[in-house]
Amino acid sequence: MPRAWLSLGANIGDPAAQLADAITRLNAHQAISVVVQSTVIRTKAWGKTDQPDFANMAATVETDLLPVDLLHACLDIERDMGRVRHEVWGPRLIDIDIIAYERVEMDSTKLILPHRFAHERDFVLDPLREISPETADWIVRRQV
Repeated sequence: MPRAWLSLGANIGDPAAQLADAITRLNAHQAISVVVQSTVIRTKAWGKTDQPDFANMAATVETDLLPVDLLHACLDIERDMGRVRHEVWGPRLIDIDIIAYERVEMDSTKLILPHRFAHERDFVLDPLREISPETADWIVRRQV
């Protein structure tokens, strides 16, 4: 079954509980199985820095969903958890990003794989390296 790597983050409400809830919801989806998850790390906000620190983690999932369908499943979970998008890089209850899907490279209006900025963000790469160093290395190598 295809594998995908997700980055999860939260910085308002109860971030640790929200990350755990997101993992539970991902795993409850009929077409997604969480294989492994990283530890949760605390990081300073990136992009828009005048907000609370983030709790970040990564997860490897197996799924028979195509990449865009997996994106929609992640967005549905975010919405069901109460995420409202007010501003780019702003505070959030939950954020679930697809960092990579197998070794698929795509650039569409809906999804760019691997994630366009993953190689620049330690809060993405550090948890990803914990659970899949080869995927993190592949993402960094293809950006050089």
